[in-house]
Amino acid sequence: MSSDRSNYNELMLSNLELGRELSARTLMFHAAIAERVGLSATEHKALDLLSRSGSLTAGQLAEVTGLTTGAITGLIDRLEKVGFVRRERDSSDRRKVVIHPVIEKIEQEIVPLFVSMSQQTEILLSRYSEQELAIIQDFISRSIALLQAETNKLRSNG
Repeated sequence: MSSDRSNYNELMLSNLELGRELSARTLMFHAAIAERVGLSATEHKALDLLSRSGSLTAGQLAEVTGLTTGAITGLIDRLEKVGFVRRERDSSDRRKVVIHPVIEKIEQEIVPLFVSMSQQTEILLSRYSEQELAIIQDFISRSIALLQAETNKLRSNG
């Protein structure tokens, strides 16, 4: 029984270390993408969140990114300057500004940079059974929720 526990502990430690490595490699990959299109990593990921959400107000974008409204204003200014977003007054509340991703520019300049990674990820995932894919999906979904909660904790206690 103790060898089972020892193996479990080794696997836990190994997976925690692999998670750190995956996080670092993911960050470096997205930083390289951002650099290629003239954005910071934060601008790139905020644009990704915006493009998947559709249009958001500046306040909503601040909320989904966890950035302050002041930081979001500067970020939106930079994204607008390079043509990845456009601002528009909210028709129902003129005090609000809605941020729209410029999908054509994103598809032209950013999406092609992900083609190889997407293809390689599909090949990697195809190695797993349906049951294994469900476990991977569960782990990733729970990891996302955990990261959001921990990010919110860090931001609210800072």
